Amino acid sequence: MSTVPALSLLQTTPTPTPGTDVGGALAAIPEVVPSLTARIAITLVLALLVMALLTRTGRFHAVGPDRIPSTVWHLLVTAGTMAIAAAAGLVIVGVWGLSDQLLGMFAENLGPEALVRLGISLLFLIGAYTMIGLIRQLVEELAESRSSLGEHESEIAFRVGQVTVYLIALLIVLSLWRVNIGGILVGAGFLGIVVGMAARQTLGAMIAGFVLMFSRPFEIGDWIQVGDHEGIVTGITIVNTRIQTYDGEYVMIPNDVVSSESLVNRSRKGRLRIEVEVGVDYDADPERAATVARQAVAEVDDTMTVPTPQVVLKRLDDSAVVLGVRYWIDNPSARRQWRSKTAVIGAVKAALEEEGIKIPFPQRELAGREEAGGFVLAGEDNEEAPQAEAEGDRA
Repeated sequence: MSTVPALSLLQTTPTPTPGTDVGGALAAIPEVVPSLTARIAITLVLALLVMALLTRTGRFHAVGPDRIPSTVWHLLVTAGTMAIAAAAGLVIVGVWGLSDQLLGMFAENLGPEALVRLGISLLFLIGAYTMIGLIRQLVEELAESRSSLGEHESEIAFRVGQVTVYLIALLIVLSLWRVNIGGILVGAGFLGIVVGMAARQTLGAMIAGFVLMFSRPFEIGDWIQVGDHEGIVTGITIVNTRIQTYDGEYVMIPNDVVSSESLVNRSRKGRLRIEVEVGVDYDADPERAATVARQAVAEVDDTMTVPTPQVVLKRLDDSAVVLGVRYWIDNPSARRQWRSKTAVIGAVKAALEEEGIKIPFPQRELAGREEAGGFVLAGEDNEEAPQAEAEGDRA
């Protein structure tokens, strides 16, 4: 008599399906978090945590235990990161009450074919990760064998290759799961247009950064002048160029400004030419003064012997004949520039004084000429004759 109820109980008892417990837990999350503000806060916190984890993945890869092979450790770190990111995604789906739609999609596709797709997708992702390591190794070998490929060029080449490989792997995985890639590409195209219109200045700076990195008009450590800014290059990124001025200040110049302004690289060949002007009296022999100044500069320790220091006659000034003392220093920096300039000015002044060559102060000479109405200063009108005559009497 108890057989019929037992059979009916067996027939009415639902058979547990994989993911029922997970689906129930996800479906219960909206009841626990009914507030819209709380849902937004949880979503933002989980997204930030996942982003922080992804930025620290490189450090996790670098601290691999000695007892575990490096390849296995890299795979474990990658799998763990993917599992945590997937768990965070499931929680976000549950918070917003989309678990039924997600589980329904998996229920429709659940079966041997889905498992094969999942396995192939994992293989493609692991292959993409392995390919990224090979690209890094190849870029490093090229950077070591070619001096024209600098640190920043190597980094940008690696990043471009990394993004390309990941995009290809993602498109293949989406095609395996029969996702409409055309719709995604169209949406990405419209999104790119919107982002390009909204951030055209930033995109212009990024494009200019690519041009600067591959054209290489300057390197880190060069002394450059861009518009009103002048200093030593301390960093080059995709968006801006950082320089340190000789006042010790750091200036960040957008790359689109660098590419549009006239650029002067004062230390392209690893050396810097510095010029100091000195004036000598008109009564002195300028050739002798130039020889004395040249010998004084050659004895300064910070100056280079090749190229040799040069002294040229620049102009006839109001009170002196101006000499241009030119010399070079290697490995230019703000400290070396000011130190060498101070030493050169002191050495030239001492050498000229020792030779009796006068460095004159600024001076003016007042002259007059006599006319019928009295004295008048040269170049003045006759209306100022009384004042000129008085000045002539005092003279």
